[in-house]
Amino acid sequence: MPKFMLIMRGTDESMAEMMSTPFEEMLEVVGRFNEELIRAGVLVAAEGLDDPGQGVVVDFGSETPVVTDGPYGETKELFGGFYLLEVASKEEAVEWARRMPAVRGSKCEIRRVPTIDEFPQDNEWIIKERAWRERTGQL
Repeated sequence: MPKFMLIMRGTDESMAEMMSTPFEEMLEVVGRFNEELIRAGVLVAAEGLDDPGQGVVVDFGSETPVVTDGPYGETKELFGGFYLLEVASKEEAVEWARRMPAVRGSKCEIRRVPTIDEFPQDNEWIIKERAWRERTGQL
């Protein structure tokens, strides 16, 4: 079954609105949604991210990568976290995303996660990765 990543993106404004929500209320709303995903058997992983001001950016725009402390320059859309779902189709991933608790102004990008089986199986690096996945119980 294919996997899809639901990438939560917010603006400065939607992030501020989310931060104004009482923490216990946010945990309740998100917890109920997570429980639905778990009961449906589609949740593979889910994580939120720390304050963007605590992050760094490694910019590969020049010969030597440049590291800049957060917050990032222009923050029209901040990556706030993700869900990784194993569902039958992109349409099913969209339906889950539509039910996601989110504040007005935020967005959810949905991207399919290719499997290792879609890469050339005779490639040295794919062979090594497959062996690592087998050793760690990921296959």
